Amino acid sequence: MYNVLDIADYVIEKCVDDGHAISNLQLQKILYFIQKKFLQVKNEVAFPERIEAWQFGPVVPDAYYDYCGYGAMEICQFKGDHLFSENDKALMDSVISEKRVDNPWDLVEETHKSGGAWDQIFKNGRGNKEIIPTELIKDDD
Repeated sequence: MYNVLDIADYVIEKCVDDGHAISNLQLQKILYFIQKKFLQVKNEVAFPERIEAWQFGPVVPDAYYDYCGYGAMEICQFKGDHLFSENDKALMDSVISEKRVDNPWDLVEETHKSGGAWDQIFKNGRGNKEIIPTELIKDDD
C-alpha cells in the first residue's frame, strides 16, 4: 500500500515523460482506475486515502487539493524518486497507458455509468462527497 500523493506524482511523471501530460480531472480518474485494478488483481488497495463521489466522478480529495491550482491545465511538475515494487509499477503503468489517452470527459462518462460505484453513491447529488466503499470500486465493471 502506498500514499496516494506518491502514486499521483508517479502518474504525472510517467505521463509527462511519455509526452501525454494530464489534467487534474484525468489524474483523479486514473487514480480511481489504479485503485480498482489493485482491488481486482491483488485484492488490496493501492492507497488508503478515501475516494469520494463528486459531481464529475470519483475524486481522491487528498490528491485533488494538491493539484487543483492547475485547474484544467496540464500538470507538468513532479518530484520523482518513487519506491514501488516492479509488479505494482507494472499494474499502474497498464492503467496509465490505457487511460491517459482518453478524453477527460470520456473518463467522466465511464465512471458515471448507471449502476456503477460512483452512481450508487452519488445518487443525483444526494451522495455528493460521500465515500465510495472499496467493495463497490472492486465490483465496478
